[in-house]
Formats: sequence, structure tokens, C-alpha cells
Amino acid sequence: MTEDDFPRTYCVTGACGSVGAALVRALLARSDDPHRRVIGLDHDENGVFRLEEEWSGDPRASFFVADVRDRDTLRARFRGVHTVFHTAALKHVYQCEKAPFEAVQTNILGTVHVLEAARAAGVGRLVATSTDKAVNPSSVMGTSKLMAERLVTAASAHAGLDVGGPIFVSTRFGNVLGSNGSVLEIFRRQIFAGGDLTLTDERMTRFVMRPSEAIRLLVETADLARGGEVFITKMAAVRVVDLARAAVRRWAPRAGRRAEDVPIRIVGARPGEKFHEELVSEEEGRRVVELDRYYVVLPAFRPVYRGIDYRYPGARPGALERGYSSARVDHLGDEAIDALLEDLAQEGILCA
Repeated sequence: MTEDDFPRTYCVTGACGSVGAALVRALLARSDDPHRRVIGLDHDENGVFRLEEEWSGDPRASFFVADVRDRDTLRARFRGVHTVFHTAALKHVYQCEKAPFEAVQTNILGTVHVLEAARAAGVGRLVATSTDKAVNPSSVMGTSKLMAERLVTAASAHAGLDVGGPIFVSTRFGNVLGSNGSVLEIFRRQIFAGGDLTLTDERMTRFVMRPSEAIRLLVETADLARGGEVFITKMAAVRVVDLARAAVRRWAPRAGRRAEDVPIRIVGARPGEKFHEELVSEEEGRRVVELDRYYVVLPAFRPVYRGIDYRYPGARPGALERGYSSARVDHLGDEAIDALLEDLAQEGILCA
């Protein structure tokens, strides 16, 4: 099966977010396909208005104010949809710590509503976005996203008991560079504001990915999924201090400043903040399948998933005995980071 074989109607929850809006653009990019329809949902009224303005000339695009906390609205909007991309979530760690019940309402109960509505509406495939913070979580946000992953996997187990039942699957992202609230966006804003660039600790490392890699993960996962897995892109890792220095090299001159006059101020790690990020835990590493671009974490309780054939083209055993951590992979050097920032600019992201 290729992307050309995909059913024609897609729905994106969280369509006003960085990833959601980029996904909408990618799905509508093929102007030669007049039958492809994309429905975007978001609770951000102003954001929905902006999407409608952007796509006002394309009859294939429809956008609606909707909240994943509202099961009935989701059920109505999912009618006739084959593939749902569930990107809606509360994603800021400290906001979720300050309002944990809101994180539960959106990230956990909202995912339940999306799954129930998808099942009721006869949706064929659902791809949910998750985060590296769901691995051995130290925060409310990470814990809520881990629970969302488990709910997607459990829903796929029950759906798989039906012949031709729906396929539900999760994807894990690293830090999507240039997305709202990403570390690179924060660095750029600090540089142009004329202040110091702040860093919590020089030892921090993180996985990073381009927005285009995040979109490719979602689209290809919809094709590859068997049900209940978690797909993870093999992605680059950086020392955050190196990324900060690259940001200064690139943007200080554009902000009318000398690079040597932009200090990097260490402010100390915040409570619950990890020095390194994990995309696969050690336990999960024992049930990983490796593809060319991805690691696939298979469900832990395989007897529950009877009848699901977890074979993929070109797959090979990919046991990650120590998991997959940003501490234990090669980190990009200065030239590679500079090239990455230039690539983002060429894609129209953080251009200045």
C-alpha cells in the first residue's frame, strides 16, 4: 500500500497547532487530487478562522471549532472519515503541572473521546501523536501522554477482535524544531529581544527533528501500522548548549548584535527536568522492530493482540538493550547544526 492508495478523507485534531497545521498543508499539497478532503478540528476559534482564511480557495478543506473533550461533536465530525490524525493535546510541561486536571481532561479523557468517536463513526485508521516525555515520565504532561499511548494500544486490541476492524497506533516525537514553544524558538526570541540566552544546564541533550520529519512519521505510520504499536523516527540528537551557540551564530547578526555580546546564562535545571531524553525505554527495547527510518515498539501483552500480524517490509530485529536515549547516541557537531538551521530556513521555518 502506498500513499496513493490512502482513502480520500482525513481529519486532523489540533489542526491549529504547529504539527497539525503542517499536516493539513501536507495533506492538501497534491492539487491534482480533487477528491482528497481534509477536515481540521481545534478549540482555538481564532486559529480556526486563520486556517479558513488560508484555505478559503480550496474546496477540499473544511475547518470547525471542536474540542476533544466533547465526544458527541467528535462523533459527528468523524462521519465519513477514514483516517484521523490526533495531534490535539496540552503539551507544555509546566502548564500541565500547574493544572494537572486540565491535562487529564484533554490528554487522557480527550483521547478516550477520540477513540470512542472513531470507533462509532467507522474510522479505519487513527494515528495519535505522543512525546519522548512519555518514556519513564517525570511530569504530569509525560504521564498523561503515556496513558494516552496505552489507551490507543488497548483500543486497537479490542478493535482487532473485529474482522477488518480499525487500526489505532501512536507515534513519539522528539523536539520538533521551530514548533510553538520549542527551545529553538525560545532562543531566537531571546536573541531578538536583546537579552541573555538562558540555558538550564550545559549537560542537557535532546532529540530533535524537522517538522517535515514529524509529518512524514505520521503519514508513513498510517500506512505501516498493524495496530497498537508505537512508531519512533530515528532522529538526530544535540547537546542543547551547542544548539544555543548555533542560534547565537545565526541570529545575533540579524538582530544587530555581535555574537560575543550575547551571553549564554546558566539558570539551573528545573524540578522534574531530565538531563537526557528517552524515546525507547530499556524494557521497550526488548520488543522493538527496526525499519529503515523507524523503530517500532510492539505491544507488551501480545496474547491480547491475537490475530494481528506484526510483520513489516524490510523489518529486522532491533533490540535496544539499553533503550534509545539522547545520552547514548552521537550528537550533531557545529557544522551539522548550522546546516540544520539553514535547512529549516529553506523550509520557511524560523527564517530570520
